[in-house]
Amino acid sequence: MVGLEEEYASLSNDGFRVLAVATKELTGKSVCKREDEGELTLRGYVAFLDPPKESARQAIAALQKQGVAVRILTGDNHLISRKVCKDVGLEPDPMLVGGEVEKMSEAELAAVVGKTVLFARLSPAHKQRVIRALQGAGHVVGFMGDGINDAPALRAADVGISVDTATDIAKESADLILLEKDLMVLEGGVVEGRKVFSNILKYVRMGASSNFGNMFSVLGASAFLPFLPMAPIQVLTNNLLYDFSQIPIPMDAVDEEQVNHPRPWNIDEIKRFILFIGPISSIFDYTTFFVMLWVFDCWDPSRAAVFQTGWFVESLATQSLIIHVIRTNKIPFLQSRASWPLTLTTLAVIAFGVWLPYSPLAAALGLTALPGGYWPILLLTLFGYLGTTQLIKMWLLRRKWI
Repeated sequence: MVGLEEEYASLSNDGFRVLAVATKELTGKSVCKREDEGELTLRGYVAFLDPPKESARQAIAALQKQGVAVRILTGDNHLISRKVCKDVGLEPDPMLVGGEVEKMSEAELAAVVGKTVLFARLSPAHKQRVIRALQGAGHVVGFMGDGINDAPALRAADVGISVDTATDIAKESADLILLEKDLMVLEGGVVEGRKVFSNILKYVRMGASSNFGNMFSVLGASAFLPFLPMAPIQVLTNNLLYDFSQIPIPMDAVDEEQVNHPRPWNIDEIKRFILFIGPISSIFDYTTFFVMLWVFDCWDPSRAAVFQTGWFVESLATQSLIIHVIRTNKIPFLQSRASWPLTLTTLAVIAFGVWLPYSPLAAALGLTALPGGYWPILLLTLFGYLGTTQLIKMWLLRRKWI
């Protein structure tokens, strides 16, 4: 005959949650006390099977492919937990149980929490401690739970995730509630989140480096020119068109390598990018200044409009095209192409900037027609700017500075 503990272990190893049913006859008592719970007669076990969702194994494999480490934090016993881990493709060892977590100091827990896959027999406080320890080790932690005991962990996690069938307190504690009964939604959310982050980073890099370079150009030109390098209305129009060219960035395509692993926010990388990429635009602004002053004889204030128009067109064209270099770590146009809305707005803004000096709006904006010799020089400037920026970007990437 199989022993009681052996039967319990056998059911647990098969993934069943086991509840013992025991009875005791009490006579002459209307109220039961704690001491009455002894000397019971075991009648049997009730076994409950709660198998993992069919999509769990696929979702965990997809998350791991995206560089997301999956950990199991559960109040179930270690036997059931091991079974479930194996069913979903996770290696359950090393494992920690709640009693071991209870005895550990914060330093001891922090030393092992990153290497442990399975945490079993955890109380709500234990789950919260484990999440705090992971965060203390520099990890961004998402926690998914649906029960009352999961509420503290959901609140402690960087992103708390629950489902629409969860308890009310779990849903109130969560940041996100899944409406689809498919765990693959998690992998899709991770990828989309990384795409959003990547496109935000593009915008920050573009705006900061462009403004940094323009500052040097304006300051330098104002020091030696007998007139304004660009009229205020021209600056505003230039910025408006440049901003318009960046509108599709949130919908831009993202290279696969930029979403296949976590990318933390690193302000030092942004600083290096600004300091090395920003001044490049000033170099080619100054070559344009030289061309307008010495080739097209714009020293005379009477030819200020020609100078201003030349820099207006060059500035707008370089700023619009450089988006395609900054948006990717690859070679733009050849190895990585922007989304069609971004490509279309880039071409439209450049074409509009080229048309403006010859349009009915030219007089109101203080623009004028440019000499024919300006356009081939502009093309050389564009190629030189794009090529130089690409080389500096690749150098920064090789040094792992960005």
